[in-house]
Amino acid sequence: MCGIFGYIGTKQDASTSILEGLKSLEYRGYDSWGIALQKSDGTVHITKHPGKIGDAKAPDIQSSIGIGHTRWATHGAISRENAHPHTDCTGDVVLVHNGIVENFDKLKTELEAKGHTFKSETDSEVIAHLIEEFLTSSQDLGNVMKQTKQAIDGMNAVIVLFPKHQTFYIIKNGSPIVIGKASDGYYIASGASAILPHTKEVYFLEDGESAKLTTDALTIFDKQGQEKQPTFISLPYDAQMATKGDYEYFMLKEIEEQPTVLQTISKSGYEDIQKAATLIKNAHETYLIGCGTASYAALAGTYLFSKIAKRHINHSIGSEFSYLVDFLTDKSLIIPLSQSGETIDTISAVDSAKQKNAQILAITNSIGSTLYRKADTNILLNAGPEKAVASTKAYTAKIAYLYLLAHEMNGSYDKGIDHLDTAIKAISTLIDNQNDIEQIVHGMKDSTSIFVLGRGLSYPAALESALKIKEVSYVHAEGFAAGELKHGVLALVAKGTPIILFNPHDETYEDTISAAYEVRARGGYVIGLSDTNHEAYDEFIHIPDCGDCTVIPNVVVAQLMGYYLALAKGFDPDKPRNLAKSVVVK
Repeated sequence: MCGIFGYIGTKQDASTSILEGLKSLEYRGYDSWGIALQKSDGTVHITKHPGKIGDAKAPDIQSSIGIGHTRWATHGAISRENAHPHTDCTGDVVLVHNGIVENFDKLKTELEAKGHTFKSETDSEVIAHLIEEFLTSSQDLGNVMKQTKQAIDGMNAVIVLFPKHQTFYIIKNGSPIVIGKASDGYYIASGASAILPHTKEVYFLEDGESAKLTTDALTIFDKQGQEKQPTFISLPYDAQMATKGDYEYFMLKEIEEQPTVLQTISKSGYEDIQKAATLIKNAHETYLIGCGTASYAALAGTYLFSKIAKRHINHSIGSEFSYLVDFLTDKSLIIPLSQSGETIDTISAVDSAKQKNAQILAITNSIGSTLYRKADTNILLNAGPEKAVASTKAYTAKIAYLYLLAHEMNGSYDKGIDHLDTAIKAISTLIDNQNDIEQIVHGMKDSTSIFVLGRGLSYPAALESALKIKEVSYVHAEGFAAGELKHGVLALVAKGTPIILFNPHDETYEDTISAAYEVRARGGYVIGLSDTNHEAYDEFIHIPDCGDCTVIPNVVVAQLMGYYLALAKGFDPDKPRNLAKSVVVK
């Protein structure tokens, strides 16, 4: 959940590179931040601050070795003391950490009994003192790091700077770490996009691997501690794609990139879709899994495959799937969905499925990610870097792939392309006329609750839309199946309650109109999304009939509503409180 960026090499402005790297990674954690820089005299300068980086300036220090960190708190309050980097008692061990040390209480008690003094409430600081303790009996840094890796439990990535040796050591288990190779040295980050301004050549550390970096050398050790030759890959996008450009916020930039992303899928996604269709046809059973936004895409997939491909495909929340694997076999196909490819609950579910010899077809946006490497087959969303915490373009890309995949299995791929192209035009029109949505949102900004209703395929769209709104605006928003109104939901509707109603012109249309009348009778303020206006709506947003692809522009409306509602309330839509982009801790 934390952002990590480090450098070791020949250039002397490591401070600036690290700060810029941290700013680009702040979507991974922004409770506090800090930088450690080794000066020419061998001493280390550490600066740490609670809160967001904002417009912070890099420390005015010449250095060619340093490490930085943005924190998403798991242990300890948001404070300078709890910010990274952390040190041991001597200052000879400086580290940053991503993950959770599950046995830190026991380790801390043992270390305190041996005289170690702690300055923070974090589990991370335990690792620094643990290394210090191991160094009392061995000066072999490689051996010390092996002992450290064996001593800590949980999913972790630890980067340790040993100033006396001008050396970094990395241990990795679960939390992502990528190393970039450039002409001026090596870059370390928790996300590949942060390395793009310096190099496209990267190596993703595997679980159980470790690394040693000096100014002019990189050594990778496999799970057994043996040296291995790393194979670098070239990232498929450039640094400009990971910047805001002329936009104030990444979220709006990424919303407006959706027509281009979907157009790419429409024009060049067929080979991947054919490959996936064959896997599904040959599987005894198939399961779509994901967490958060990805789980709602997975749920939408079950409706799409049922309605279009006439095939039942199961759905599960990623964090729950590990409890549902007992019936899997080597004929089972698991399709995990993940923007980052690092979502720990999804990764754990995949690991459980692999123990049953199930096949894994990953749909992810991140080449080289943990999920990408664990999968037997991959479909890359190719949505480009997504930096806002609330996922937008990766979600609609997932829906587009699942939609076209269902049509391919039905033998109606061309029809699916026609509807997707209509949806792309609809999204472009919504973006061009987003001021209309902003005006509707202005009337909702004082609401304490917002409800989103839909039937059939529009039900998972309602769930995702409610998530988008509450993620960034902090307004209580809930998505419901419109047919559930009379089964308890109507108790929540009061005079003036905004009700967003998805009403595509499909088999659900008339029943959904009935739901509109029901909520209006209780004082609800109905915002209807459909291809035709109706007297049951208080507000109307025109969405052309795109067949079952209508769910995509419908959700884009909710994305824009969430964005403008956040702005109206004075919140940063890119960095909602308590959340981080890549959830790599349980």
